[in-house]
Amino acid sequence: MSKIYVLYNPHSGHNTGKQKAEALNAQYDTALTYVDMTTITDYRTFAAALGAEDKLIICGGDGTLNRFVNEIYDLGIENDILYYATGSGNDFLRDFGKSAGSAPMRINDEIKNLPVVTVNGKSYRFINGIGYGLDGYCCEVGDALRLSSEKPVSYTAIAIKGLLSKYKPTNATVTVDGVTREYKKVWIAPTMVGRYYGGGLMPTPGQRREDRTDHVSVGVMHHAGRLHTLLVFPSVSKGGHIKHKSLAAEFQGRRIKVAFDRPVALQIDGETVLGVTEYEVTVDPALLSQEPAAELLLSGKA
Repeated sequence: MSKIYVLYNPHSGHNTGKQKAEALNAQYDTALTYVDMTTITDYRTFAAALGAEDKLIICGGDGTLNRFVNEIYDLGIENDILYYATGSGNDFLRDFGKSAGSAPMRINDEIKNLPVVTVNGKSYRFINGIGYGLDGYCCEVGDALRLSSEKPVSYTAIAIKGLLSKYKPTNATVTVDGVTREYKKVWIAPTMVGRYYGGGLMPTPGQRREDRTDHVSVGVMHHAGRLHTLLVFPSVSKGGHIKHKSLAAEFQGRRIKVAFDRPVALQIDGETVLGVTEYEVTVDPALLSQEPAAELLLSGKA
């Protein structure tokens, strides 16, 4: 008899992950088998024990989904994999016009052909985006606040304080498919596979998730002073900052490298990496042998 395994992250949604996952009981007539994801030490062994008709429901936020995808990416799991969001940002789900509490959606096709980011000598697949600069700083500060308090973290407040005084912008070089540009006073330089990160921000409004087999997009906010950047930054929620051509740019490509002139924090789907001077993103290496359409090699919006 087939089973439905609910793999939940108890720490998601400000440590409400198990409680939120158990809401699935009301959506299914059959008994669900709950598994705390933090207790799984070997996904290969776990996958080998699955029956052919068994299903998996992954419960957590974007960081949880990122870690799961990286654990199982090369295991060849053919079982249905569904996602039920119990996190706080839920940007992956937002790309499909859904929100936390929506019925579990099948994601087998959506977690294929994901790009690879290499940072500090390690490589990871990612589902939403790489944040580098102010966005990485926000995750770094947020992590520290969670260790010292149980109160919900306000990333908006962290960002405002960073823009006003706390965060120091960097100089950067951005290389897209071999073409390098240099920028002064860079605030953010993310690379995206989907439209959203940071709880609904759109740093590269031209990117779509279905584009990922052809290209990813890098966005840069640069050169402006603190007050100007603070005034424009709210428009990132709709992608409107790109209209400010003197301080924002967006480029598409298959290989993107961003280097800063000092180490800063970086975030991968909300997971923080400290002390980063550069990162490199590549469209799924298995697809690089395919010749991209010429117009996708470099279509800058400056």
